[in-house]
Parts: sequence; C-alpha cells; structure tokens
Amino acid sequence: MTQPAVKYDVFQAIADPTRRHILQLLALRNKPISLIAENFAISRTAVVKHLTILEQAELVSAQKKGREKIYTLHVEKLKELEDWLQYFDLFWDNKLAQLQNMVEEQ
Repeated sequence: MTQPAVKYDVFQAIADPTRRHILQLLALRNKPISLIAENFAISRTAVVKHLTILEQAELVSAQKKGREKIYTLHVEKLKELEDWLQYFDLFWDNKLAQLQNMVEEQ
C-alpha cells in the first residue's frame, strides 16, 4: 500500500532556510535549476527536492525550456504569510505605544 503524497503549505515550505534562500534568488529573476543549485553547498538532487516542496506549496512553478526547467516565483502566495503576520502587528503597535508612554513619562 502506497502512502499518499504529502502536500506542503506555505508555512511548511518557508520553514527551511534553504527554501527561503531559493525564494530570495527567484525574487530577482526566473532561474534554471543549474543557476539555483550553484548557490548551495548541497547536491543538485537536494535542491530539486527543495524546489518540489516549494512547487507543492504553489510558491514556485517550473516551465521546461530545452533540457532545463526554469523556475518562477509566485509572490501572491506569500500573501497568506502577510495576512497571518499582520494579526500580530497589533501586539507590536501596543508594545511600541506602551514604550513611548513610558519614555514620555520619565
């Protein structure tokens, strides 16, 4: 009996520093696997595994061009992270306001 394929979400995908670095590289421009892999001290196969997770989370997509796959970043998927983090902004705002009040009182 085979196990169902794991589908990664955005949060799981960015949990790894290598994948976050890949996203930063792709933010500059679309890149083939060869140019992505040269930025890491890991095997090309390991980079492909990271790219697969990013694809499953729909953060990147690949298009075959000749013998290479060209990867593209989908920044709109990062909106999910922004929305989640935005909730915590109110805590920062409150803390900063409290700090400002303390400083002004002294």
